[in-house]
Amino acid sequence: MSEKTVPVQGIINVLKPPGMTSHDVITKIRHIYHIKKAGHAGTLDPDAAGVLPVFLGNATRLLEYASAERKCYRAEALLGVRTDTGDDSGTPVEEKTAAHLTRAKLEQVLAQFRGQIMQVPPMYSALKVQGKKLYEYARQGQEIVREPRPIEIFRLQLVTYDPPYFTLDIECSKGTYIRTLLEDIAAAADTCACMTFLLRTGAGRYPLAEAFTLEEIAAAPEKVLLPPETAVAHIPLLAVNPLQAYRITGGVRTTIKGTAEGTYRLYWGSEFLGLVQAADEIVQPLKILQQTAKPAETGTEM
Repeated sequence: MSEKTVPVQGIINVLKPPGMTSHDVITKIRHIYHIKKAGHAGTLDPDAAGVLPVFLGNATRLLEYASAERKCYRAEALLGVRTDTGDDSGTPVEEKTAAHLTRAKLEQVLAQFRGQIMQVPPMYSALKVQGKKLYEYARQGQEIVREPRPIEIFRLQLVTYDPPYFTLDIECSKGTYIRTLLEDIAAAADTCACMTFLLRTGAGRYPLAEAFTLEEIAAAPEKVLLPPETAVAHIPLLAVNPLQAYRITGGVRTTIKGTAEGTYRLYWGSEFLGLVQAADEIVQPLKILQQTAKPAETGTEM
């Protein structure tokens, strides 16, 4: 009699190579793990490289938490040229001298972009308007009005300034478009720019130093698979007894005295079961990854 196959679930810190779309990476991962249910925590442009966390199986239920985490990048820009796509793969649409821009002046400009700012999404992006992606409108020559959106720049460091190029290290919130950030920085310096290089050096709890290439993943798929709970390690832990675990993972609101209001990682022993929400000492399921079996002896509910 063959052993029961355990469904694959977990997270892979993928090192996306340039020249592939994020969807291409998902397709490769699905093939390696022979699984249909997979998703990534934040799109990377085809020409960009770096960290792309991929979630498999029931771990995809935690994607929204990973996607909301901060992202880190190293980006290079070419001053004096702006393109329709915002990077050097596009068609030049503006040229403007940057001869006046000193390192000191650029540092002053960067200070304006730290903290909470507003950003207009670029036309060449996957953001949807009326059910259609912006880049689809752009390819048809249409310009769509986009509303500015709030983003936050936690860190913005000038790494090198070798005119006409400059390189930045950036730590930012979800939804930040690096190409647009570079364009806006150049505009504030009375010039223009386009992105020439982009490397995502971190996404939430997944750093570049711990990312694996697709070749490495294919060679040892089980070794690179991280537990789902790594995506929500910042959320407090709530340990429950077998009966409580059975009730909560089965969808039953359960009273657990002394539980403060908030979101928790639910554990039975060392087993991560998912996320729960507590209010007025009542715990209810939020994102359950697996349901536990009914305990043989229920005893008295705590």
